[in-house]
Amino acid sequence: MKILFIGGSGQISQAVSQEAIRRNLDLYVLNRGNRNTVLPKGVHILKGDINDKATIIPHLKAHDFDCIVQWIAFTKDHLKRDYELFKGHTKQYIFISSASAYQKPLLKTPITEAMPIGNQYWTYSENKAQAENYLTALGDSEFNITIVRPSHTYDDKRILMQLKPNDDHTYTMLNRMLKNKPIVVPNDGKTLWTLTHNSDFANAFCDLLGNPSAYNETYHLTSDKVYTWDEITDIIYRALDRSPNILHIPVDFILKYFPHVEGELKGDKLSDAVFDNRKIKAISPNYTSKVGYEAIVDKAVAYYLDDSSNQKIDEAFEKTYDKMIDDYLKS
Repeated sequence: MKILFIGGSGQISQAVSQEAIRRNLDLYVLNRGNRNTVLPKGVHILKGDINDKATIIPHLKAHDFDCIVQWIAFTKDHLKRDYELFKGHTKQYIFISSASAYQKPLLKTPITEAMPIGNQYWTYSENKAQAENYLTALGDSEFNITIVRPSHTYDDKRILMQLKPNDDHTYTMLNRMLKNKPIVVPNDGKTLWTLTHNSDFANAFCDLLGNPSAYNETYHLTSDKVYTWDEITDIIYRALDRSPNILHIPVDFILKYFPHVEGELKGDKLSDAVFDNRKIKAISPNYTSKVGYEAIVDKAVAYYLDDSSNQKIDEAFEKTYDKMIDDYLKS
């Protein structure tokens, strides 16, 4: 089976690339070539910028694919571009959407694929929803689509928190824990949150590749591992051999200091994200939900503690974070 990934070297897609090669799939990856050292041996590299048709069209003249997976599309316009490029070159097009696209507030849990999409709080999620709507409206029998909605998927280097600086400065939060400075968890910390290791995601996802039963279907793909945010934070403290120092602060107070996270919090991480995975399990004989966060957190912590080059601190974030805590405790 001949597969093309657009992207392929990200946190989720690199695990899928590894699983695809393990299954002896004929895998091609089209990207700009900036991070391909993470890809396994056996992947065919097609170098090009998906936003530059001049670099893409020559590759398409030379190849047709049983399936094309789009890992790095975020808007309806991206999908319009892909439809123009890939129609006639593949039997199946898989769009990686997001489980955050489900309507907020949620109607009920567990979440099923039948629930409406449309997220009024987060532009990222709303754009994914609009992109999905564009695809499903195509109705092109020669361009079979599959939509996949991951939820919070992580790898062996991920430190998971609701409020943190960007990924380049993750150590900021570990440093706080090591110094016994408070870690803020919004509201009461009891929101339920599903975590999916990228290896579990990859096992099920590869069952969709080139699978006619997945044509014109939508799946969320998550594990069955569910935690509260307090539990997730406690797991990190245990890996650091530190006692928890968690401070609960109402989200509206937090947003006075970090307004840019409103969409991510109110549109996603403050909702009970618990999923009914029966649909993906029905089509995926290799579905797994084996890896819990507690199983990899020691690796994630070691990634930062054992290499000083990973120990970058966001001083501006830290200053604002401390001021928020001081102001809250005085209020």
